[in-house]
Amino acid sequence: MAITGESGVTSPAPGARMRSVDVIRGLACVLMAIDHVRVYSGVPAGGPEPGVFLTRWVTHFVAPVFALYAGTSAYLLGRRLGDRGALARFLFTRGAFLVVLEMTLIRYAWAFAYDPSQFALAGVIWMLGWCMILLGLLVRLDAGTVGWLGLAVVLFQQVFALVPNAVPEGMRTVFSYGWEFVYSSGGDQWSGIAILYVLVPWIGVMAAGYGLGRVLEWEDAARRRTLYRIGLGMTAVFLVVGSALAVGASGSSDGGSHTPFWMRLLNQQKYPASQLFLLMTLGPMIALMPLAERATGALGRALEVVGRVPLFYYLAHLMVIHTLAVFAMMAFYGGAFDPQWFATAPYTSIPWPFRWGLVQLYLVYGVALAILVPLSAWYAALKRDRPQAWMRYL
Repeated sequence: MAITGESGVTSPAPGARMRSVDVIRGLACVLMAIDHVRVYSGVPAGGPEPGVFLTRWVTHFVAPVFALYAGTSAYLLGRRLGDRGALARFLFTRGAFLVVLEMTLIRYAWAFAYDPSQFALAGVIWMLGWCMILLGLLVRLDAGTVGWLGLAVVLFQQVFALVPNAVPEGMRTVFSYGWEFVYSSGGDQWSGIAILYVLVPWIGVMAAGYGLGRVLEWEDAARRRTLYRIGLGMTAVFLVVGSALAVGASGSSDGGSHTPFWMRLLNQQKYPASQLFLLMTLGPMIALMPLAERATGALGRALEVVGRVPLFYYLAHLMVIHTLAVFAMMAFYGGAFDPQWFATAPYTSIPWPFRWGLVQLYLVYGVALAILVPLSAWYAALKRDRPQAWMRYL
């Protein structure tokens, strides 16, 4: 059955539109597990060794996919609800739920302990929660307007670093405490809170994803053609601009000439996410969407199942990976393993002699996926067959 979107273009049924979103989101979930196994392995977050560099780099796609398609999913949910007020209320409550979850259960899952004297983590789930709350303030606007506003935030994000300078000097220090959650401007931060993800540019990415939802309502050929053009166009801009900057960096005095060109090209700023970082990560993922619609094999079905329950997967994957890491450390090093190495996860501090090699890392990763995919399938089936109102939040 077809429906007509805001643009008046006949579109496929909601399930057909969502499939590509679920598959891409499932791919991001699977890639995310690599980085979080890496956390417990002690392998550094990048470095000059190609294997270690790529192990970190491939996981850069995760946060951009989560933010973009959270916006797209919000748009599609709003179309099903037919009520922007109801959508705004859902985004407010879901966002607040995610913020609380980051500060409590997720913090516990990282360390298997919750000690407020260590630190609270303003991580990716925190960021997604606050961005959903902010998106809830925007959804009464036309989706196209929201999308363009999001792009403007991404493109002009550095302006947010200048905002504290406009505050009277006597109030600037106090103002900076809160502003550091919005965008990094070099001010003081709240002690006891580790800010991993600021809100800008991620609210822009989520708002852009909301606008992208309109494209998914278009007729098949137009939708796929547009997604290819957006995705490949973004990737091309990244390659051209990024290559020029990478070539320029080869003559710098900070050792850039000793770093291979491809590493300089791919090593883009993630905290906060630069324009090139977002072009590099979101371009290919948007271009993959038409292919994801047709991914009906075993791999495609597995990714789709995981992508239907991303928050459940996130919670489960932390518990599973942390548990596997404890057993792996005991198997590899016996009584020499100290559980305190994981006490500050995700900022683990593991002595050099006890850090894993990449073979060990990917072995544990494979075992984790063997557990997580069936577990996600079980919860997805439960959510489908016995739907409860609270399941919309998990």
